[in-house]
Amino acid sequence: MTEGKPVSGSEPPTAVKCLVWDLDNTLWRGTLLEDGEVPPFEWVRDVITTLDERGILQSVASKNDHDHAWARLEALGLAEYFVLPHIGWGPKSEAVRAIAERLNFAHRAMAFVDDQPAERAEVAYRLPEVRCYPAEDVARLTGLPEFSPAVVTVDSRQRRTMYQSGFRRDAERAEFSGPDEEFLRTLDIRMAIARATERELSRVEELTLRTSQMNATGVHYADSVLRGLLTDPAHEVLVLTMGDRFGTHGAVGIVLLERHPKVWHLKLLATSCRVVSYGAGSTVLNWLADQAARAGVHLAADFRRTDRNRMMEVAYRFAGFAETTCGCTAALAVPGEEGVERLHLTPAFQPAPTTLRLTAPELADAALPHSR
Repeated sequence: MTEGKPVSGSEPPTAVKCLVWDLDNTLWRGTLLEDGEVPPFEWVRDVITTLDERGILQSVASKNDHDHAWARLEALGLAEYFVLPHIGWGPKSEAVRAIAERLNFAHRAMAFVDDQPAERAEVAYRLPEVRCYPAEDVARLTGLPEFSPAVVTVDSRQRRTMYQSGFRRDAERAEFSGPDEEFLRTLDIRMAIARATERELSRVEELTLRTSQMNATGVHYADSVLRGLLTDPAHEVLVLTMGDRFGTHGAVGIVLLERHPKVWHLKLLATSCRVVSYGAGSTVLNWLADQAARAGVHLAADFRRTDRNRMMEVAYRFAGFAETTCGCTAALAVPGEEGVERLHLTPAFQPAPTTLRLTAPELADAALPHSR
């Protein structure tokens, strides 16, 4: 059974993205159905709020009466911190599995805390990648490396509220009877593509770390590398942000582009899986194609297949990128990462998106190095 112990060796532990709490004798002292007024353990509130500020989501898997337990969490002022709570009488492994699936998180990014060894054993047996911690370890969780992200950004602090807005958005979508495109228009979606500033670098680096399903290469760009590219006039480091009538999505993507006289080299495109259904990746690729057509240059894009980025490959193919040989790519350096393919597109002018409002710079007007 995995009891939350770091793996030995030089590799840092995988960051926890969601911690699932038991309630009785874990979050609060006593058993709710037997003791009634159960007080939280002294350290619980600090742990919950600290993890929330770090952008770590939290949920509940508890064998309890749902209405009774949720009312108690509300009375304690803690209910707002938990997303997708599973309070009932089924196996806790099924609750943790369902939470991970709804969040679209890998099991290795999930953690579970419970006072009962049998419950931890059941979760660890059914979901061996989920890290399990005994309740007596709760007070020390915030000091463990897997719960301590190197960088905490503005978006990290808003992660829970962004997910909660997303759940409300999904609920409204489920009730909408018309085509998806019509529903997207009702959201009043706004996308902004802007040149990154030094203040946004941590958000950009975090995107390259956290995004796997919609990352074209899986390559992580460290803060120091990105800072160097910001000062390189041949490179564009672009940040994507989105919002709608439900609230902000925060920073949802990064574009790393190197401009050459005859070809623009798309080194990286990564977008959050939270905005896949809004066509964020396709919108960016179409915008780049339009800008390149206006500038009279071709596009070359690095792509590396992984076991998780099939959706990004579909977006590239749908935009027209293919393994076409073209003399324009002779100016580009050989890919530095193993397994990276180079796709090519002869761009054409593209219509404006119909389901969102796009604000973006005119790269076609920046044929010469731009000042920052």
